[in-house]
Amino acid sequence: MIKPVMTGKYTIKEVTDSDDIRKFLMLPVRLYRDEKNWIRPLDNDIESVFDRNKNKLFRHGDAIRWIATDENGNTAGRVAAFYNKKTSRGYNQPTGGMGFFESVNDSGLAFALFDKCRDWLAGKGMEAMDGPINFGDRDRWWGLLVDGFDPPNYCMPWNFPWYRNLFEEYGFRNYYEQYTYHKPVTAEGVDPVITEKAERIRNNPDYKFCHTTKATFNRVPSDFLVVYNKAWAGFQGGRGMTEAQAKLIFKSMKPVIDNRLLWFGYYRDEPVCFFLMLPEINPIISKLNGKMNLAGKAKFLWHRHIAKTAKRAFGLIFGVVPEHQKKGVEGAIIAAFGEIALKPSFPYKELEFNWIGDFNPSMMHLLEQIGATISKTHITYRYLFDRNAPFERAKRVNQ
Repeated sequence: MIKPVMTGKYTIKEVTDSDDIRKFLMLPVRLYRDEKNWIRPLDNDIESVFDRNKNKLFRHGDAIRWIATDENGNTAGRVAAFYNKKTSRGYNQPTGGMGFFESVNDSGLAFALFDKCRDWLAGKGMEAMDGPINFGDRDRWWGLLVDGFDPPNYCMPWNFPWYRNLFEEYGFRNYYEQYTYHKPVTAEGVDPVITEKAERIRNNPDYKFCHTTKATFNRVPSDFLVVYNKAWAGFQGGRGMTEAQAKLIFKSMKPVIDNRLLWFGYYRDEPVCFFLMLPEINPIISKLNGKMNLAGKAKFLWHRHIAKTAKRAFGLIFGVVPEHQKKGVEGAIIAAFGEIALKPSFPYKELEFNWIGDFNPSMMHLLEQIGATISKTHITYRYLFDRNAPFERAKRVNQ
């Protein structure tokens, strides 16, 4: 265990027991108590990241957390650092990560927390760190919010605007930006070009586009796996997925899944694309005070199925296998979804598309073609330990 250290008027110590965990979880509750747009995450969603029995990345890496307290014993900051041996060497240098950063407005404290992450990761053989990111998949707790401070989507970060200054003054540099696109559920704003391409693909009998049903849901993990491993695993830092992992993902999502939001495209019965969405449940999560206990579950079910509080859907992930990209398949699956979404009975009136990287201009162009506009921007930063080493932004894909 790393001993507590003094840094100015603050003491930084490793999170080691239940009291430390409580302080780690409660710090943002206190910091954001006057921020109407912040939504408290579920405690279990945060803690599962650091649970060695739940997070399989501990098989190939490690994570550590720290909290900082002031002279009065009040929690003033927190941060986590982590690395994954299987992905850390997929860059120009071995690269770890840091995240879950929160702090009072004190650059000295922030820099001391960043130093803890840098030094720990350097001791593990890393030469750089990305942050703020998650010790897990990119669809959760990834990036620093720098624009669009409306209420966040489920498991997406929300932070003070001035955090950006802390990261950039320390020396973090913009590795890539992730955009959230927004679109009302209407046919307005759709580029005729994408409509024409989509129609051509949909008239080809070799292609089929459909949403899942209760009868077909069992094949979803395997179909997802085929497309995901071809479309995403090759991206820098990405990793392939096993069938067991895919099944676990969809099992965990089953309580909130709406089959009308899970779409797959097939070419001669082989899966070639998917467009996976979920109901945006953060308006429900905001009413649970971080707890999915018995009372929380009852509230969740009432708001989900009776009050129907979720009026918006968000795009979880979109993928097309390389050999079918730029043919109109992307537009075709969206057009198929539109035939259902534009019906008056469709319950979701707005769509948000999470995690569109600036390294993926093709996807950005597609969303602009359907009339979506950027509503939020997150930045994933990179900090090179060798301050004289050349810095490179993330390479573009789908060029």
